Amino acid sequence: MTDLARLDGMAQAALVRSGEATANELVEAAITRLEKVNPELNAVITPMFDIARTEAGKITSDQPLAGVPFILKDLVAEYAGVPMSEGSNLLKGRYTPDEDSTLVERYKAAGLVTIGKGNTPEFGLMATTEPKANGRSRNPWNTAKTTGGSSGGSAAAVAAGVVPAAHANDGGGSIRIPASCCGLFGLKPTRGRNPLGPAYGDFGSGLAAEHVVTRSVRDSAAILDASAGPAIGDPYYAPPQEGKYLDQVGQAPRRLRIAFSTTSMNGFPTHPDCIAAVNKAAKLCEDMGHYVEEENLSLDAKSLRRFNRIWSACCVWAVDYWCDKLGLELQEKDLEPATWAYYQKGKSMDAGSYLLAVTKMHELSRDAAEFFQKYDMYLTPTLNTPPWDLGEGDDQPGDPMAGMRKTGEYAGYTPFCNMTGQPAMSVPLYWNDDGLPVGAHFAGMVGDEATLFRLAAQLEEAQPWADRIPPINAFA
Repeated sequence: MTDLARLDGMAQAALVRSGEATANELVEAAITRLEKVNPELNAVITPMFDIARTEAGKITSDQPLAGVPFILKDLVAEYAGVPMSEGSNLLKGRYTPDEDSTLVERYKAAGLVTIGKGNTPEFGLMATTEPKANGRSRNPWNTAKTTGGSSGGSAAAVAAGVVPAAHANDGGGSIRIPASCCGLFGLKPTRGRNPLGPAYGDFGSGLAAEHVVTRSVRDSAAILDASAGPAIGDPYYAPPQEGKYLDQVGQAPRRLRIAFSTTSMNGFPTHPDCIAAVNKAAKLCEDMGHYVEEENLSLDAKSLRRFNRIWSACCVWAVDYWCDKLGLELQEKDLEPATWAYYQKGKSMDAGSYLLAVTKMHELSRDAAEFFQKYDMYLTPTLNTPPWDLGEGDDQPGDPMAGMRKTGEYAGYTPFCNMTGQPAMSVPLYWNDDGLPVGAHFAGMVGDEATLFRLAAQLEEAQPWADRIPPINAFA
């Protein structure tokens, strides 16, 4: 059973279906691995061992992901009977849901067994996972470095070999950023592909998407097959998928038209390691027969900055939602200084300014759609830098927004896909001289996750990454 950590989720499920292992054995092995590395990584903040053992006993061999151990990010997706904090002292010890989110129901139906809840920054607002409520998560490649955010706990657990896949969500890069920092595959689906209900219909006028981080491409595809599809009353409807995503893995894509650029959309410089990662990915794509040329997707900088307005409104929405739901009188001490300052910023915005930002977001979508009439993919770095030091996103005395601004500098490439609703993925094709992973970011056409999966599987075969093991790991 010590070899299980090296198997992806599909391989582990195959053992259950063949009778070579039981779901309980998979779960117990994952719990052992979590107990080994979590004291150092702080990836999981709410163990669910007894619940997992009970759920493992219900697994049947006909489930596609039968018995695969899993981590659920402690943000948005709710698991009945398990406390939820969303990285905030505002919720900590105050809220336990009494029903599963639709997404969790679908994960359970597919056979995924949740063994714990992953750490996240307060309300998922930051690009690093260092909440004061639950402590910093640490990167298994270097524990002095960030895991990225906001799905940092999930990413650390998968990278360290605790589980083959973990839930993540993405409002400005929160699947792809930690995937880049932790050397994983992370795909953000098309807007509306996965449901947010029944508690929510929307998050940030369509910014947020739900999915996972994984070590293998096929696990990501199989889990999206299990979770995708609208629920009753959903406000967005993604273009219907054709067939199963898992069937795309292993199918060679047609010759793709790929544009690439290393010019950051937020105006901050791009680190040489990130430029090198893109150049290597572009050369690899060209060697595989794709048409590759350097071309910048130039979007209106002022419109891109409107993302910050919508994001600050998301902060207000999240705080006010929970205060209303739990009957709380908000006090400044309930929130981290950066969150409180950001909340006040959002509160100062009038409704017209918010709707103008949404209008500009839709304009960006049309501009990007024009670009994707010429190209199938847009390749950039995932981040402006390799994983940064823990603490760089901390608030500073007299300037609580310093950390928020600092972490915002790193996310120069990911938010535009949240604004346009496009699917995008971070692929781990490069490690720098310090042994840190640096992701390559591919954005695709709206509704076309299939081509992303085909290309990702082709890249995975040409340059495998699963055999790269971080120093802090549970593989042995």
